[in-house]
Amino acid sequence: MHVTHLSLTNFRNYGRLELPLPTRPVLLQGNHAQGKTNLLEAIYYLATSRSPQADNDQQLINWEAAESGEPIIVGRINAQLETQAGSRIVEMRLIRERNEGNQRGQRPYSFRREAVVNRRTVRLMDLLGNLRVVLFLPQDMQLITGSPSGRRRYMDTVLCQMDGVYCRHLSQYNKALEQRNALLRQLAEGKGGRDTLPIFTDKVVELGSRIFARRALFMSELGREAQRIHYEELTSGNESIRLRYLPRLQEDGLNRGGTVSQLTALSEWLRENSVDMQTINGRFQSIMQSALATDLVRGTTSIGPHRDDWLVEINGRDLSSFGSRGQQRSSVLSLKLAEINWVTAQTNDPPVLLLDEVAAELDGQRRALLLEYIQHASQAILTTTESDRFPVDFMRNTTLLTVANGRSDEHTSELQSH
Repeated sequence: MHVTHLSLTNFRNYGRLELPLPTRPVLLQGNHAQGKTNLLEAIYYLATSRSPQADNDQQLINWEAAESGEPIIVGRINAQLETQAGSRIVEMRLIRERNEGNQRGQRPYSFRREAVVNRRTVRLMDLLGNLRVVLFLPQDMQLITGSPSGRRRYMDTVLCQMDGVYCRHLSQYNKALEQRNALLRQLAEGKGGRDTLPIFTDKVVELGSRIFARRALFMSELGREAQRIHYEELTSGNESIRLRYLPRLQEDGLNRGGTVSQLTALSEWLRENSVDMQTINGRFQSIMQSALATDLVRGTTSIGPHRDDWLVEINGRDLSSFGSRGQQRSSVLSLKLAEINWVTAQTNDPPVLLLDEVAAELDGQRRALLLEYIQHASQAILTTTESDRFPVDFMRNTTLLTVANGRSDEHTSELQSH
């Protein structure tokens, strides 16, 4: 899989860009704030329908276009793809429209997104899977040290690129969870009735059981590949890495007396019963019933995959608490390389690699392993402020593009090929 051509209109600091991309590695070189990362962000957005940087999608629209006062502003990201299944064109449109009239409380603008595949408008969910990417960022260390929500987002982002059924279940689960929580809040305030609560609970259990099972399988497979890479290729057999999926399928989570071993045992149970939804449903339903009194008091659902987490252990110790900075970097690299191999094994079509200033964060051994993967990838796009960080042999097989001022006077990108 690779992107043969990228077109941007009113995206970030690009007014207009037409950029052909080769299959060989592409190195985007330039000073800070010139638009290198924005190109990676655009490709990632097409693959996942979300930005790794922006808090909301309206921030992605070119600010000069947004300030122009035009009634309709359209930002476009368009990519031509070559995959094992053939050629296709994918596009995302970011549309900001001025609201007519002066109704009280009405916002001056509304915002919507449109997904397009082969010139046909589709649901946002149907855009996912057309383009698959693996993104490397310096802040990937947060996968080790950051919040559980970030780690859940990582699982969901990878799985949604690969599994449309999982993504639909996740979307439906979030809606059912929102409805159940809204009713629980009303009940906690002494309002409403409990007649519809079992309906929402059954929906949360049905969909959540499928999410639990899929995540357990994914983390098991990803963990095996990360262990192989870490043990054999990164540490010469000196360190063992383990990914532990921690499903919130019991009342006592890690913060309330539960142990890692208990939650790991639940993960193994989920994996072993992943084709038996009735068994998982029964257990989830029983736990939800046990937690009902707590949920009614708190006004929120305390059990379910929306509370999941996972952690990384090195030689049996929690990396977030006991690992060195170097061990954390090695573990994140093992995780990301495992992700590449997992996606490739699932589809027989390697993903596009996007790497934002990652080489500068790695020592010689880790950088050499990463560059080896890049050279064997179907396509890799990297950013750097200094191309001399890369070996001469690597640069011989790399297309170097200089990003200098994402907007020119004509509002087109200045990308110069060397």
